[in-house]
Amino acid sequence: VAGPTAGPPPGGAPHLDTFTTSSIRTPTGKPSSPNPAPKSNHMVSLKLQKRLAASVLDCGKRKIWLDPNEISEISMANSRQNIRKLVKDGFVIRKPVSIHSRARVRKNNEAKSKGRHTGHGKRKGTAEARLPVKVMWMRRQRVLRHLLRRYRDAKKIDKHLYRELYLRCKGNVFKNKRVLMEYIHKAKAEKSRDKHIADQFEARRMKNKATRERKAVRAEERRAVDVKVEEAKKEEKPAEEVKPKAEKAEKTKAEKPKAEKTEKKTEKKKAAKK
Repeated sequence: VAGPTAGPPPGGAPHLDTFTTSSIRTPTGKPSSPNPAPKSNHMVSLKLQKRLAASVLDCGKRKIWLDPNEISEISMANSRQNIRKLVKDGFVIRKPVSIHSRARVRKNNEAKSKGRHTGHGKRKGTAEARLPVKVMWMRRQRVLRHLLRRYRDAKKIDKHLYRELYLRCKGNVFKNKRVLMEYIHKAKAEKSRDKHIADQFEARRMKNKATRERKAVRAEERRAVDVKVEEAKKEEKPAEEVKPKAEKAEKTKAEKPKAEKTEKKTEKKKAAKK
């Protein structure tokens, strides 16, 4: 709503481009000069001076105040240089800006932020028009993505978990920041638990591997010892086997004549029977 328009300067001077020479006070309430000009009904046009003053003071023409007691001198000014001199002398003044207070607006906005004045009777649009779903979605995504970026920069999550959670946020999995934080803590705890289990499994595997290697070394050592023992036995065996062979040969030589005699006796008996 536009504020109140600037009225005529104090003292009742008319807001016109022409003045009659009369004793009128300045906007500050003081007389314009100690020797006011005599009253006269002669009208002087000051449109040119007001236009030049507005150009010099960089404002609108309605913001220019011309001293009614110095009309004759002001009417003689027909250049910007003369207008600057009049401004310096105080005969041409730029009116102050009209006050448009926002104190009541700030007070009302503060009350609305607390929830006042927002009932059904104060609403002029649908819920979608007052706060679109798209705006709520953008705000929520920005909050969640900001949290993910902060956690990634602080090394609380790695880039793989960041990408997974980013896509889950885009898929409307988390309805607010609290749910996302709980999911992150749960995922980190599960990951640390899996890592602990994997470390335990790896330690057990390395321990079993070391045990198998030790057993293999001991078995290799025992095998080497057995081979040495067998080689030693083989070296001793040939010397022992020579004596039994000689004894066997002598026995066979001694038994051969006996066998021949028994064979002859059997043949004789057979012939006698026949």
